[in-house]
Amino acid sequence: MPRISLNSQILLGCLIGIAGGFWLNASGPSEFRQDTLYGAKLVGTLFLDLLRMVLVPLIFASIVVGVANLRANQKMHRVWVTTLSFFGLSMALAIIIGFGAAHIFEPGKGLQLEMFAEATKNFQARQMPLPEYIAQFLHGLFMNPFKALAQGEILAVVIIALFLGIALVIGGERYRNLRVLIQELQELCLMIVSWIMRLAPLGIAALLLQLVASQNNALLGSLLHFIAVVIGSTLFHGVIVLPLLLYAVTRVSPLRFWRGSREALITAFATSSSAATLPITLRCTEQHLHVKKDIANFVIPLGATVNMDGTALYEAAAALFVARLAGIELDIASQMIIFFVAMLGAIGAPGIPSVGMLSMVLVLESVGLPTEAIAILLPIDRILDTVRTAVNVEGDMVGSLIVQKLADRSA
Repeated sequence: MPRISLNSQILLGCLIGIAGGFWLNASGPSEFRQDTLYGAKLVGTLFLDLLRMVLVPLIFASIVVGVANLRANQKMHRVWVTTLSFFGLSMALAIIIGFGAAHIFEPGKGLQLEMFAEATKNFQARQMPLPEYIAQFLHGLFMNPFKALAQGEILAVVIIALFLGIALVIGGERYRNLRVLIQELQELCLMIVSWIMRLAPLGIAALLLQLVASQNNALLGSLLHFIAVVIGSTLFHGVIVLPLLLYAVTRVSPLRFWRGSREALITAFATSSSAATLPITLRCTEQHLHVKKDIANFVIPLGATVNMDGTALYEAAAALFVARLAGIELDIASQMIIFFVAMLGAIGAPGIPSVGMLSMVLVLESVGLPTEAIAILLPIDRILDTVRTAVNVEGDMVGSLIVQKLADRSA
């Protein structure tokens, strides 16, 4: 008998949780309803706590490894500086588009979930005047690394990992053993994540049962609105912004680019995996788009690791969506933190669904938003993942053409 895939198990868990929530609503108040909701809360909280347990070491190791792998010889120095500059620009534009779409179309407006009431109180208790907030924010960025790791101070952990990764790049082969050790830590964390994800169907079912049992049907309309906003803004980035950047620098027309890249983009859409699409992306880039082999072999694998336009856009829009559902108004400072964390959270993150969810938890925790929101986001994640993965791969291919053009100019 063929084994059911994890995605199918999660989908089944979603359906069971939603059906159970509607059934509890229909059955009315009773002791059985209270006991069921209490049990669901225990299971859902356990699942979230397990994810939080592995979040800090995984993010630390992933960012260190991602940055450390950017080491390059003198010949490639200009290429990788240009590559990182383009990836940074395209991801920044994607996040701005995600924020803009979420502000203009306001998915989740007017709907406040009871499930997030405690998180809302905690958020309001932490609010302070802007000058004091900025001072505390800057103070929290640079702290004792052991204290940051022990207390789960996400932003401080990201900064420490960034500095350590840069130091490993500068140190080169002298610190090869340390780089390998941290890479093995990342692999061990991923192994633990795979174990935790076996509980995902049960955990998501419990969280959704709580959510549906305590909420009306307006949530479904908000979710559909959110899906439309994310898909629309992601397509805008992929169909308008990236082709414009490509044409402005290389004069390659969008039609010519589509003809050369369509096989890779369709594969990315179908598989929802940049890593699985990598061989096809390389072949299309070299054979159809005529990018030099050495540039393609550097830019495309690097992009599959650190350039996540679609993912960053989704996380920015999702954070504002969750904030509205929790009745929280995110100020400019909080949105800047999301901007920073969404960009750096993509560095070194392996292209598997469970880590994508952890990245979303990272963004939510960085500004104090309720991590229980993954119960809402995970059921629709598979739909959105197809489009954002295609845009991630498109960004890598556009980047390889732009890098080649700029490298030829400065040669």
